[in-house]
Amino acid sequence: MQRWRGLEDIPQDWGRSVVTIGSYDGVHRGHQLIIRHAVERSRERGVPCVVVTFDPHPSEVVRPGSHPPLLAPHHRRAELMAELGVDAVLVLPFTTEFSKLSPADFVVKVLVDKLHAKAVVEGPNFRFGHKATGDVAFLAEQGKTYDFEVEVVDLYVTGDAGGGQPFSSTLTRRLVTEGDVEGASEILGRPHRVEGIVVRGAQRGRELGFPTANVETLPHTAIPADGVYAGWLHAQGEAMPAAISVGTNPQFDGTERTVEAYAIDRVGLDLYGLHVAVDFLAFVRGQAKFDSIEALLEAISDDVKRSRELIGAYEAR
Repeated sequence: MQRWRGLEDIPQDWGRSVVTIGSYDGVHRGHQLIIRHAVERSRERGVPCVVVTFDPHPSEVVRPGSHPPLLAPHHRRAELMAELGVDAVLVLPFTTEFSKLSPADFVVKVLVDKLHAKAVVEGPNFRFGHKATGDVAFLAEQGKTYDFEVEVVDLYVTGDAGGGQPFSSTLTRRLVTEGDVEGASEILGRPHRVEGIVVRGAQRGRELGFPTANVETLPHTAIPADGVYAGWLHAQGEAMPAAISVGTNPQFDGTERTVEAYAIDRVGLDLYGLHVAVDFLAFVRGQAKFDSIEALLEAISDDVKRSRELIGAYEAR
């Protein structure tokens, strides 16, 4: 799959394409409906499928300081989109100047002049252009002028997550923040993932017999509520069952919030300096401070046992 950063990266000889536009943070099951539809239309027309997205999140430019927690960094979104059959991802730098582009200018500069859109596939609530004044009705009118079709796909999906609310990135972020990683997984269609570099911490886990990978997460990452979780630690191409701790480590009067993953039954791992990913499968317990180190060790042993059971049950499905 091709990845472009800005309009200037698009090949000069790029032909017609089917396009879908959006932040697509998380590439959740609603997003997947739209993207799959765009891919299907591109295959029917014999042209590539292109996803157009933005960096940073538009809200950070329009309302500085309001950047939402991100469910997936851009490289992860691209990986997920590639799995759905997308041929190219265009990440447009969202600047103050770009935010002032009118809907009509956006259509010409992006869809017509650069991507040569043959069709554009969007959800019913899609908005674009300066102050989000463009919508699918305007897009359809522009399509008549510039020879591209517009198809609207209903991304309305519901389940148990959030008490039956329609799936959305906003709902997923809320569930992650609340520690409901199982609900988030239902919306995403996979466990919520956090990525970053393994850095040296206080190494208390190693001293206690449970060495952890201390993950320095990427900026604006959506991190689950403080507590212990079962999941996986992905490193060097391997997915290792893990017990994951999120919080400030109150047992030792910590103040900095960290994400630490203990690879269950693994000995001698050296992951310092490596980029790793942590998948959150299920909530085990909340963050707590214990009366003694012995009580802490007993709790950690129980956490590992429970995590092993949860992961085993999931893998046996």
